[in-house]
Amino acid sequence: MQDELQLYIPRAEDGWFYCKMLSDPETMAYNAPWFPPDGCIPAPEEEWREMQASWIGKGPERFYAFLRRKSDGAFVGDVNHHHSLGHGWHDMGIVIYAPERGKGYGRQGLRLLADRAFLVDGVERLHNDFETTRDAAYHIHRAVGFRETGREGGIIQLELTREDYLRGRE
Repeated sequence: MQDELQLYIPRAEDGWFYCKMLSDPETMAYNAPWFPPDGCIPAPEEEWREMQASWIGKGPERFYAFLRRKSDGAFVGDVNHHHSLGHGWHDMGIVIYAPERGKGYGRQGLRLLADRAFLVDGVERLHNDFETTRDAAYHIHRAVGFRETGREGGIIQLELTREDYLRGRE
């Protein structure tokens, strides 16, 4: 199961999946505080064009990829990381398309992203923050080796260093 997914650098014609995720209320529910009422992004096609221009092929400062299932080529989510100005880390993100959740893809996707960030892009630290109510996200991050670095205002901060990640792979 560990190697069921692979990173896939999307092409322009693959934007349909990105738009599908951004338009799906169940997938985007976590985003509702910023895009009420359901978290969906109002103009996903425009967001896709911006993603292509700003993120794809912009490594090692920015990285974006779909998560693709090897067995059938289906897209199941996406991952990203980018340098955070003023901090010594790269912020990261992962979204698993709602119908694909509960299959272990979050953990696999985080490991693929960490491999890419630490082994290819030379990142020293990955950082993520999200609401303390997101238990599944918290447990997946912890399972990959992220450690909690703080909580404030209902937000949890998590980090993973290259050193800790590589030590955990031994």
